Amino acid sequence: MDDQSTKQTLQEKLGGRNIFLIGMMGSGKSKTGPYLAKMINYAFVDTDEVIEKASKLSISDIFEKDGEKVFRGLEKQVLKEISKHHSLVIATGGGLVTVPENWGILHQGIVIWLDLDLQRLIKRIESDGQKRPLLDLDNLSQNFSQIYESRKPMYLESDLRIEVEEQSPYEVASLIVEQLPNILIDPENPVG
Repeated sequence: MDDQSTKQTLQEKLGGRNIFLIGMMGSGKSKTGPYLAKMINYAFVDTDEVIEKASKLSISDIFEKDGEKVFRGLEKQVLKEISKHHSLVIATGGGLVTVPENWGILHQGIVIWLDLDLQRLIKRIESDGQKRPLLDLDNLSQNFSQIYESRKPMYLESDLRIEVEEQSPYEVASLIVEQLPNILIDPENPVG
C-alpha cells in the first residue's frame, strides 16, 4: 500500500475527529502538531497561540495579571470554540487536562499523550528559556515533578500514549501516524 492510500485509509478511519495532543509543558506538542497535521491532511491549531492572539497578552502575562483561574476559563472557552470544527490537530496547554469539563470535549476526539521522561522535560524547560507561569525556576526539579505527578492520572486518560525520547518532532508525528490505526475502528468493519 502506498503512502497516499495509507493516508486516505487513516483519514477514513478518523472520520474528521479532532486529535488533541496533551502532555506536560516542553513535551513537544506545539512542534509535533504541525507535522502530524500535514501527514494526515488536517489543519493545526495551538490553544495557547489562540489565547495569546485573542487576549493580546502572553500566557505568562495572563497568569501574572489575572491568575490561573481566569486563564483556565479562557482556555476552556477557546477549546469549546475550536472543537466546533473538525479535522484538526490541536496542541493543548499542559494544564488543560486539569479542568474536568474539558474532558467532555477531549473525549469527542482522539487524545494523544506525548510522554517524556521527567529529567528530559526538565532539561528542555531549562534550556528553552521561556517563562513558564507555574514553575519556580529556583526549585525547578521538585516543582516540575509535583506538577507532573498531579497531572499524570489525567494524562493516563488519553487514547494513545507516545513515549518520546530523542526523536525529532517529525519522528514523533510519524510514530503517531504509525500507531493511530491500532486505536481506530474502521467504520466499514467495526469488529476489526
